[in-house]
Amino acid sequence: MRRPAVTAVSAAAALLLATGCSGGGSGPADPVTAEPPRTPAASASPTAPASASPSAPPAKGSVRVVSTVAQGLKSPWGLAALPDGNLLVSSRDEGTITRVDAESGELTVVGEVPGVASGGEGGLLGLALSPTYAEDHLVYAYFTTESDNRVARLLYDETAPPGRQLGAPDTVLRNIPKGVVHNGGRIAFGPDGMLYVGTGDSGDTGLAQDKESLGGKILRMTPDGQPVHGNPEADSVVYSYGHRNVQGLAWDAQKRLWAAEFGQNTYDELNLVRPGGNHGWPEAEGKGGGGGFVDPVVQWPVAEASPSGIAVARGSVWLAALRGERLWRVPLAGGEPSAAPQAFLEGTYGRLRTVLAAGGDRLWLVTNETDTRGTPEAGDDRILLLEVR
Repeated sequence: MRRPAVTAVSAAAALLLATGCSGGGSGPADPVTAEPPRTPAASASPTAPASASPSAPPAKGSVRVVSTVAQGLKSPWGLAALPDGNLLVSSRDEGTITRVDAESGELTVVGEVPGVASGGEGGLLGLALSPTYAEDHLVYAYFTTESDNRVARLLYDETAPPGRQLGAPDTVLRNIPKGVVHNGGRIAFGPDGMLYVGTGDSGDTGLAQDKESLGGKILRMTPDGQPVHGNPEADSVVYSYGHRNVQGLAWDAQKRLWAAEFGQNTYDELNLVRPGGNHGWPEAEGKGGGGGFVDPVVQWPVAEASPSGIAVARGSVWLAALRGERLWRVPLAGGEPSAAPQAFLEGTYGRLRTVLAAGGDRLWLVTNETDTRGTPEAGDDRILLLEVR
């Protein structure tokens, strides 16, 4: 189990970030920034959130840690699975991409992404492989620069010497607002072969409702960064708006898009995204916003979640929680939540950043104790292989 102490270094970093957040005009300090000492759960039994409907019966399920695939990672963020079964993981603060041998756990830095400016919640964030990776060997990355957040693609040449296997970035989208906080950062290719990008409001809440801004949005574009036929507005990559900070994107068996979103002081959200939908921020946080806003499907008190990555496996949506330090399961039946959410691994591995479907009943899970807000222990950070039921 994790120790509940908070180090002086992490406390000082949290204070610095809280100051930056308030200075950015985003209102009260982000609950993820000023988090209390960790108190690990004594039981491994799944628990439901306080906001879950009391009439919804608990779902049956289990999570088993099969193995620790890798350890000793620094500020890991994005994760992508290579065709050979190995993994690529990004380091937010170091601006590097590392290859993980899924059998031995060996770590090989394949290269550094030039132009990354880490700081606060910014740096090298999400990763995704090209839909035609077998032919083009392109890796897409979302990262913060001195002026903006952007998405670029890089050639990954596995035959080159370690450390020099990445080509020069080819930017496909730029001018996503950046800030000390709320930089979004998750990218994923959907079942339609299009690139989806989750962004944040960068601490300027008004951007989420501004359709001319790329901040506080979910974006949909071609692999070249162009608007897609069928987007809500033909000349725009904006797919949905009114988001505070989107860091989770995944599709269910019906090819519907789910997204995880950080709340401010009240509720974190799991949203079923509607093309052109206004998801409410900053006018609404959680359910009951009215006024034509799209309500979240599930909500959690912010102390229990702060959801980053999500994945769909075994008929459920799985959410990796940072402040909540647990893995949430939302069972689906017919594409709708069928029971109260369940929490697993509560307090066991600390902050959880990314979860990725590994095929069948397995998930990869990335911990995030070395991101300046955790209390790292020997071996942190890790990639775990889970079996879920």
